[in-house]
Amino acid sequence: MTEREKLLHKAQLLTEEAGCYLMKDHEGQVIYVGKAKRLKQRVTSYFNQSIKSIKTEFMVNQVVDFEFFITKSEVESYVLENNLIKKFVPKYNIRLRDDKRYPYIELNPQEPFPRLEFTRKITKDKKNKIFGPFPTGSGLTEALRSMTKAFRLRDCSDHEFKSRKTPCLLFQMHQCSAPCVGEISKEKYQESLDYSLMILQGGRKAQKAIEKLYQEMETASDEEAFEKASMIHSQIKNLEYFLNQQESQSVESLKEEKNSDIWGLFIGEKELDLSLYQVRKGNLLGQKTFHFLLEDLWQSQKDDLITFFLQYYAQTLEPLPDHLIFDFFADVEELKEALKKVTQHEMKIWYQKKKYHSLIEMAQRHAEESQRMRIAEKESLFFGLKKLKELLNLKELPRKIECYDIAIWQGQSPAASQVVSIDGKLDKKLYRYFHLQVRPEGNNDFAMMKEVVERRIQHGDL
Repeated sequence: MTEREKLLHKAQLLTEEAGCYLMKDHEGQVIYVGKAKRLKQRVTSYFNQSIKSIKTEFMVNQVVDFEFFITKSEVESYVLENNLIKKFVPKYNIRLRDDKRYPYIELNPQEPFPRLEFTRKITKDKKNKIFGPFPTGSGLTEALRSMTKAFRLRDCSDHEFKSRKTPCLLFQMHQCSAPCVGEISKEKYQESLDYSLMILQGGRKAQKAIEKLYQEMETASDEEAFEKASMIHSQIKNLEYFLNQQESQSVESLKEEKNSDIWGLFIGEKELDLSLYQVRKGNLLGQKTFHFLLEDLWQSQKDDLITFFLQYYAQTLEPLPDHLIFDFFADVEELKEALKKVTQHEMKIWYQKKKYHSLIEMAQRHAEESQRMRIAEKESLFFGLKKLKELLNLKELPRKIECYDIAIWQGQSPAASQVVSIDGKLDKKLYRYFHLQVRPEGNNDFAMMKEVVERRIQHGDL
């Protein structure tokens, strides 16, 4: 009995219940995690004589064993699959990359004199106050700088704040109230901080803060402090631009449902594109796009999309929305229940609701255009990989590529560099730098390359 026949026999003994399965290679590594409504039917399909894609066949040829988990329901199998993918990071499961993070303002109210800090990564510290996220192109960086100067808030690090004995130059320029040396009371400082927070909150409160700055500008002008008045005027303009940008991103049709994610889907000849339009507090932040090779989608479209959503919302550092809006598949109860279990956050899901038709259409159009432009400009992450696959006659796309180079200066200080790309995209976290042995013969690229490759192999993860 061949290895494939043994696996087929084992699969035929499986239950017809829902669950998850783990495919393992000869080293015992989990190379794929899947879920199934009926385990026996799904796992058997990998090892029987049914027609499979080249990619599936290649993966199956590496499988020497599999494990399975039985779950009470299909929803639980989605949740378990998500947890297993996070645990094992299998090479044949889709790897979700979400590199785009929107900006926030964070402050720690526990500090005696809190400062406003720009961040794209929210801390888990619940004591801190978070404002945002803010739309793309809102001018938040300039607005933060203007708020800090206009309301004379501290901008220094905690270390600098504690070690300072005399006021800094910003105090002399009337751009900081020097709380570090006691030039302002906590009460007065808090009053100034509250005005800056009004701007971040927008609306009428923001206008009240802007009016205060206009009054300060007029006072400075009356006192013939024209340089100060000009500086305040410039700060006001930056803050008004910031507020106008937030207003211009307003989505009127989502006034009642302020925090929503609108998803668009486009399936092309070889790739699938998803486009996400994010609406927070009634403002359209911007969009994110995700795309995958169709041959990387191993299950049904519904299963793969639910798996994607679970991965995305379990990993994202953005505040979760209250509503998901799309028209991929009509049966949303399983997704809703699985999302709640994975994220501990309940989201309403709307499918093909007339009220949101224009927004869904906008996201779908964006997904289609994103794919068209990648293909037209030959910038798809998979274009070069496909060409390389053809040139080298590989059985599947090269997912991880490592490049090495040797450098030496006049026979001394030999070194090597390692540059890595995953799925056609450079991954700088995996870059490495090697100091090499100095050789009596001087420059010997072959021996040095042998040294660096041997050292690299010792680290495994091949």
